[in-house]
Amino acid sequence: MATEQQTLGEFEQMILLAILQRKEEAYGATIYDELSRHTRRSVARGAVYMTLDRLEKKGLLASTLSDPTPERGGRAKRCYSLTRHAVAALKDSRRTLLSLWTGLEPLLEK
Repeated sequence: MATEQQTLGEFEQMILLAILQRKEEAYGATIYDELSRHTRRSVARGAVYMTLDRLEKKGLLASTLSDPTPERGGRAKRCYSLTRHAVAALKDSRRTLLSLWTGLEPLLEK
């Protein structure tokens, strides 16, 4: 179960942000597409699904099954949404990174 001070890895952050980008249409394939669109790295579909499963077990994601669709051969989609713990963890992670970046601009312009 998630705690208020959940620490996120980089890929976990990317998955959570991709889910936020997709809103109600956040399921495995669309999350993968969102990551591919925003990152300059090769992402394995299996890594996306494994991370979704891990984040749900940590209590950072909730999932529901959609109605079956003909496009998927009558199968349902597992749609994901962030829990309040995930939102808190993302905010904390962002705050930490911005703090660490503060004052480094001159060093990076060299």
